[in-house]
Amino acid sequence: MQTSKFLSVIIFSGILACSNSGSEKNADQNVDSTATAVNGDGSLPAITSYSATLPLNKIKLPTGFKIEVYAEVDDARSLAISPSGTVYVGNKDKGKVYAVKDTDGDLKADKKWVIGSGLDMPNGVAFKDGDLYVAEATRIIKFSGVESKLNDPGKPVVINDSYPKQDGHGWKYIAFGPDGKLYVPVGAPCNICEPKEEIYASITRINTDGTGREIFAKGIRNTVGFTWHPDTKELWFTDNGRDMMGDNIPNCELNYAPKAGMNFGYPYCHEGSVKDPEFGNKRPCSDFVPPVQKLGPHVAPLGLKFYTGSMFPASYKDQLIIARHGSWNRSKKSGHDLSLVKIQNNKSVGQEVFASGWLDDASQKVWGRPVDVLVLPDGSILVSDDTANVIYRISYAG
Repeated sequence: MQTSKFLSVIIFSGILACSNSGSEKNADQNVDSTATAVNGDGSLPAITSYSATLPLNKIKLPTGFKIEVYAEVDDARSLAISPSGTVYVGNKDKGKVYAVKDTDGDLKADKKWVIGSGLDMPNGVAFKDGDLYVAEATRIIKFSGVESKLNDPGKPVVINDSYPKQDGHGWKYIAFGPDGKLYVPVGAPCNICEPKEEIYASITRINTDGTGREIFAKGIRNTVGFTWHPDTKELWFTDNGRDMMGDNIPNCELNYAPKAGMNFGYPYCHEGSVKDPEFGNKRPCSDFVPPVQKLGPHVAPLGLKFYTGSMFPASYKDQLIIARHGSWNRSKKSGHDLSLVKIQNNKSVGQEVFASGWLDDASQKVWGRPVDVLVLPDGSILVSDDTANVIYRISYAG
C-alpha cells in the first residue's frame, strides 16, 4: 500500500509539469476573505489597504515605466475586457469569475463583482456581443447580457460540455479569433505521453453556440495563452515544455500558426530540435513546426499580447509582451517576469526581460507570478498575478 501511494505521488508530480501548477500562494493573501458589498449595486471595493503591503518598489521596468495595483482579485488569472471597459477575470483554483471596473476615471478599478462561483477551474474568460464566455475544465458556459446585470448575472448557459475530463492541464485559456470562433485548448493529460484521443494536446475552435468543434492545431503540450497579430490576424501562442529532463531542457516555446492543421511536435520533439527520450524515435523533429522563439526552460509562459497601444515608445508597437509565470520544480527558479519578444516578418529578432522583481534571485523567494496581459484603450497594460492576488497596471510617462 505504501508503494502504491508513493507511485501515485510521482505520477501526479509528473502531470503538474513545467506548466503553471506550482503555487507559492500565501493563505493570508486572500483579498476577498473579509470583503462585503458596500454599494447599492452589490459591488465590492476593488482596492483595499492590502495593496499597500505589496513591495512594488522591487519591480524593475525600463526607464519611464510605472507599475501600480489596478485591482485586487483573489487568484487572478485570465483577463478579458468589454467595450464599456469592464475587465473580467478568471480563476484557476478558487472557482470564481470576477468583473472589475474603473467607474471614477482615476485609472484604478474601484468596483468589483463576483459573476460566478463554485465553478470548476474557470480559468478562461472571453467577451463577445454583450456575453461573457467562461471555460471550465470540461465545458464552456455563457453569461448572457452580463454588462447590464453585474450584480445578479443569473445562471449561465452551457454551450458545450464535451471537453474531456483530465487530471493534468485541465484549466483552459479561451479567446475569440478574427474568424469569430472561440478558440479552446486541450492540454496533454500527462507530463509526457502519447494521448489516446486526438483532441488532447491541441487547440480547438467552436462556433459561438458551441457547435462545429474542430481541431485547429496539434502537438501542443499545454498552451494557456494565445493571441492574433493585429495586422495579419494570424495566431501566436505559448506552450509549456515537458518536465523531468533536467533544469535546462527543454525550453518553453512561442509558436506561430498562420493556418489550420499544423503540428508542433509534442510528445516527440521539444523546442524544435530536442528529441524526446521516450517517444522521440517514433518521429523526427523535421516532421514538425519549430518555435519562433525559445522562451527559457521551465519558465511557464502563459498570457501574451501584441502591444497595440500608443502610450509606450514606438519601438514597442506590435511587439509581444509575455507573462512568464515561473518554474515550479527547477533547482534554481526561472521566469516570474514579463518578457518582450521582438517580431519582424513573423520571426523573432530577440527576447529580453521587460519587467522583473517578483522573484528574488538570491533568496529564491517569490511574492508574485504574472499570468495574463491585456492592453487597455489608453495604451497602458494590465497584468494579472495569481500569487499576489492582484491586477497591475503598467503605464509609461517618458
